[in-house]
Amino acid sequence: MMHYMKLKIVEEIKCVQNRESKLIMKKLLIICIFLNLLYAKDNITTNDVYYQIKLISFEIHSLLKYYNITHDHEGIQKRVNVVTKFKQRNVWQKSYEIMIKINILRSSNKLPIIEPVNMAPVLNLNPDLVYEQTQRILTEIKIFKDRLGIKYEKPIFETFKGKTPLDVFNGLSAISAGLDELNKGELTPSYVFGENMRVYHDVTQILDYLNIEDKTIPAKKNIRATLANAFNTGMLILNKIKELQISSGIDFVDFNKLRKSKQNSSNVFSITEMIIAELQTIKAYLGIQNITSAASSYSSKTPVEVDQLMSWNLRKLNLINSLNIRKK
Repeated sequence: MMHYMKLKIVEEIKCVQNRESKLIMKKLLIICIFLNLLYAKDNITTNDVYYQIKLISFEIHSLLKYYNITHDHEGIQKRVNVVTKFKQRNVWQKSYEIMIKINILRSSNKLPIIEPVNMAPVLNLNPDLVYEQTQRILTEIKIFKDRLGIKYEKPIFETFKGKTPLDVFNGLSAISAGLDELNKGELTPSYVFGENMRVYHDVTQILDYLNIEDKTIPAKKNIRATLANAFNTGMLILNKIKELQISSGIDFVDFNKLRKSKQNSSNVFSITEMIIAELQTIKAYLGIQNITSAASSYSSKTPVEVDQLMSWNLRKLNLINSLNIRKK
């Protein structure tokens, strides 16, 4: 009897302890939620995003130093710097480009590739989504360093004021160039071809939505086509998109400042990313919510084939005279 009573008392004590523990945990959870709400960034600005760009830049420089790669940071900044009124969507797409280059870095170090996150089309993209991308980039770099046993440092910078999407874009461009050095070369035409297939699928979706019959066929190969030809074709595509944006009241970007005397695969790749970014505004305007698919893998593609595909994309896009008269 005495033994039974002892067991009963012990059980009651445990029940009380459990109830108290649950009550304490509940209180702690409420406190954590309150603190998160208190300190969470509910209004992320471009200044906040730029701070993250500086962190990413520091990490890229630390990797360049780790691999003993000579890096002319100031020279690269001058080379990639452009002056135009970019939108947040262009900055986001530039960050997507960096995620692809991080995958190339992973692959060269025999690490598996994880497709970059993509998003549904929107007309106006805010800094919060770009901020999220910078967090993904920083996380990927940390994972890469952890996997290879590279020491991870986290510097502290002063806060920034008065930064614009252009500042962030140019910062990302310098980071992208640094990744080219880490990857021991610029992006190959095969990568550029893969991104232009994404353009092909987007344009095809838009034509289908507008009920426009597409009888175009691949442009004839220009066997003398160079990356400069492909770049110029990309600019024509952007100009056509701008015409459609203006006629529909969509905010547009002037990309003419991106023209350079010398072109390489990375430049054509970047132009293709801007095409994808601008096509999202047309898809969003029409109400097309399909997310642009990730690029398929290609090999042994040449500038001639890149130019042929881009020329075909231009032909397809030129079938659209207006977005308004056929909008559903």
